Amino acid sequence: MILKTLLAQCLLAGILAAAPTNIVFVITDDQGYGDLGCTGNPIIKTPNIDKLAGESSGLSDYHVAPTCSPTRCSLLTGHWTNRTGVWHTINGRSMLRANEVTIGQMLKDAGYQTGMFGKWHLGDNYPYRPEDRGFTEVYRHGGGGVGQTPDVWDNAYFDGSYFHNGKIVPAKGFCTDVFFEQANAFIEKCAKEKKPFFAYISLNAPHSPLHAPQKYLDMYKDQSPNIAAFYGMITNIDDNVGKTRELVKQLGIENDTIFIFTTDNGTAAGARIYNAGMRGGKGSAYDGGHRVPFFVHWPAGGLTKEHDVNELTHVTDIVPTLLEMTGVDKPKDIKFDGVSIAALLDPAKEVEWPERYVITDSQRVRDPIKWRSSAVMSKQYRLINGKELYDIAADPGQKKNIAKDHPEVVAQMRDFYDKWWAELEPTFSETTEIYLGHPDHPTVSLTAHDWIQEIHPPWHQGSIRSANMEHPDTEKLLHVGHWAVKVITDGKYQISLRRWPLESGAAINASLPPGENVPGATKAFRCQPGKAIGASKATLRIDGKDLETIDIPEDAAEVSFTTELKKGSLQLAPYFHVKDGELGAYYTIVTKID
Repeated sequence: MILKTLLAQCLLAGILAAAPTNIVFVITDDQGYGDLGCTGNPIIKTPNIDKLAGESSGLSDYHVAPTCSPTRCSLLTGHWTNRTGVWHTINGRSMLRANEVTIGQMLKDAGYQTGMFGKWHLGDNYPYRPEDRGFTEVYRHGGGGVGQTPDVWDNAYFDGSYFHNGKIVPAKGFCTDVFFEQANAFIEKCAKEKKPFFAYISLNAPHSPLHAPQKYLDMYKDQSPNIAAFYGMITNIDDNVGKTRELVKQLGIENDTIFIFTTDNGTAAGARIYNAGMRGGKGSAYDGGHRVPFFVHWPAGGLTKEHDVNELTHVTDIVPTLLEMTGVDKPKDIKFDGVSIAALLDPAKEVEWPERYVITDSQRVRDPIKWRSSAVMSKQYRLINGKELYDIAADPGQKKNIAKDHPEVVAQMRDFYDKWWAELEPTFSETTEIYLGHPDHPTVSLTAHDWIQEIHPPWHQGSIRSANMEHPDTEKLLHVGHWAVKVITDGKYQISLRRWPLESGAAINASLPPGENVPGATKAFRCQPGKAIGASKATLRIDGKDLETIDIPEDAAEVSFTTELKKGSLQLAPYFHVKDGELGAYYTIVTKID
């Protein structure tokens, strides 16, 4: 009896003494499976990630969405992209629905410090920002990349300004270096305070525009300018991965830290050099668009040696996997679309993995279209767009369509997709709305990036500068987009229209000189001269009705309407009167004033 009691006390002491498990999660933007040395690329220099791969369990048949926001929403929620309302990167379809719960929130609720650094791309207003979704420390750019429309005005990849817990702060240096520096400071602070943490380092590089510090460009001077910059950005990431891993070791927390490296979609630029034998790149339904690397290192969990997991895995698997690895309970009211793959990652376990189907698609339209740019996947087969079938084991380059030879396989995969679509389709009409009048966010800054319309809105600052006037084939220019908003509180609101953002200080009818370029293969968005629009009047349009029109005073930076709004959903579409017709107000600030 005494022996049993002592044994129980020892076991309990061991459990209580066990350190909680930290997570460092690095995800890059537009870097494909073949853009690493460890996956066979003969040119790129990625020694630190290669070393990580040699000390990790790796997923060699892991699939995400073919573009940015859709991957990130599934990665953070464990749900199919289209279930979350995020099936595009713009058009108001990149905001993660308010009813979704992120891994950040789950870990925060379990006592973790949660940090988000770099690219969020799931909403820039309440309740969609990372600080609204469970992250206690946030340091990010706006929109989907540095220099996009919701980002701080005139940002480029060097010496930019970023949103730190909601406030704009200036920074020095290359953006990737800055985001890692902020993440490393967070990691060090948590380690010294002995608090468990989740550091989500979500990068905008190597997404275009293609810029990098000159020393990284020089490493690839024998390549084309685009490849030199693209690979240079990746090598810069690699150096930072090495620095962060070294910091984790120096802090004495490596044993209890899960360190993950992955990417968000297929390569945007590297396929012309090396694509690991795959067909397609970013945006494609073929494997080259969505099969990406994924490496997990965790000494306490026995993940310290190269271990290849070649079972079919999916981005929706990551949240349930991290919860199992950290011992954090799943929220009771959530059902994941993915499954935990923790057992697969463990090289000490032999796992019989069941046959499964998973789906990825690339909608990139206002409203989802059935079978559009889709892939239904099994371990052996890929069904593309509901029509083409490939035996991926025998034909990894997806060159021979065998649909006619295996109609039974096509039928089974189509049936799975039909049921998947039928389950999700009713949610597509649930438009994600930006909140107005919420006490936690009384002033809301709206940008053209989130206009809901059939055509692409001006999603980067180069388009804003050029006074992008893309419109339907009509005789006069029409503003066909709107912001989907939800008024939370009845009351009086000020709606201020701007052609240029608040921080620019520029008048509505001002032109702007081009800004300075930065090192790289392409020009920064700010290099585009800022075109004057010659606006004479402004109109407040709500739910398709023009409610009020006012003159624009000379040299005015903004014009404002005051109106009563009732609780509920609205379509807000204010615009300027220009020579050719209607031009939507690229930037609009809404403030509850009573």
